[in-house]
Amino acid sequence: MSRQYRVRDALLPDLDATLASIVTTSTAVVLLAALVQIRYGAYQMPFETVWRALFDRAVWTNPEILATIVLGDGLAGRLGVAADLSTLSDATAVVWTMRLPRVAVGVFVGANLAVAGAVFQAITRNELASPYILGVSSGAGFAVVLVIVSSLGTYFLPLAAAVGGTAAFLLVYAVAWRGGTTPVRLVLAGVVVGTIFNSLQTGVFYFIDSNGAMRTAVSWLAGSLTGVGWGEFRLVTVPTLLVVPAALVAARQLDVLLLGERRARALGMRVETMRFALSALAILATAAAVAVAGLVGFVGLVVPHAVRTMVGSDYRQLLVGCLFAGPALVVVADVVARLGLGGAQVPVGVVTGLVGGPYFLLLLRRTESFNEF
Repeated sequence: MSRQYRVRDALLPDLDATLASIVTTSTAVVLLAALVQIRYGAYQMPFETVWRALFDRAVWTNPEILATIVLGDGLAGRLGVAADLSTLSDATAVVWTMRLPRVAVGVFVGANLAVAGAVFQAITRNELASPYILGVSSGAGFAVVLVIVSSLGTYFLPLAAAVGGTAAFLLVYAVAWRGGTTPVRLVLAGVVVGTIFNSLQTGVFYFIDSNGAMRTAVSWLAGSLTGVGWGEFRLVTVPTLLVVPAALVAARQLDVLLLGERRARALGMRVETMRFALSALAILATAAAVAVAGLVGFVGLVVPHAVRTMVGSDYRQLLVGCLFAGPALVVVADVVARLGLGGAQVPVGVVTGLVGGPYFLLLLRRTESFNEF
């Protein structure tokens, strides 16, 4: 079979009835939650107005206005496509500049965290593994908190998250290495390294003098989509477009890793090289999500496991399911976080934690994988 057909089959897995239902249901949930997110808030509008704003001809028939909205005034100006957005109606301005990008960022954050969790679970052969358990999120979080405290600017956040997450995982790998690594040692080392970086995050707070920086750091550590816009969307887009196709193409390698190291080597796989490369992929996905939304917990644990119970362990189908179920969880959780408490916005990470915590405890009681610890 040619490489072209292998790539095509990886990107377009067989869409059986179960996977089709996950894709359809998750898409419907995202669209419904998006309408609620856009409809309600301090500036409320009927659904008819929401519909007109979404499909406003002033946006769709004028490429310069659309480019200015998505790219921002500065970048659009440098590209020579800037337009005056003051001509837009109030409803269109609210929908396109405030509420729609929040939904779009939530979709990408959910997809990245779900895919990263699925990859880490294959690498460690443990259904309880996630970016948090392996210390990646804690390392990325510590680096981002340093950037916030130092007031270096939001454009350094993706780089800081990537560097911090990579440094944490390299430390995990070094601690777990004994002429090679094993899934159990990786998980145990990840727990230890994650605890260290969490302690460092707490220590940094004692050096924060600005109340504004303190509130930003606290909100970010809890995981929040409050105030995100097209700038954050641009930051998360490129890593997502790199991670998603690469993960789908690597689905077969993830399936082989699940067979165990001996069988994987017998099939010709360089286990450590592949494990490290796939880890880098998951780190990039985690760093992208952490950079724009902070530490949104449990998505990387709950979504892959929930999808796996429905479609099985075939990673071609599992990853596709995660790409749709992850955004559904994050977007719905963000609606609840923003509108569910009578206007008092809470971080989305609080809601995902309230969902994921009980699920995690249930998983601990039911899974046999826990015995591996």
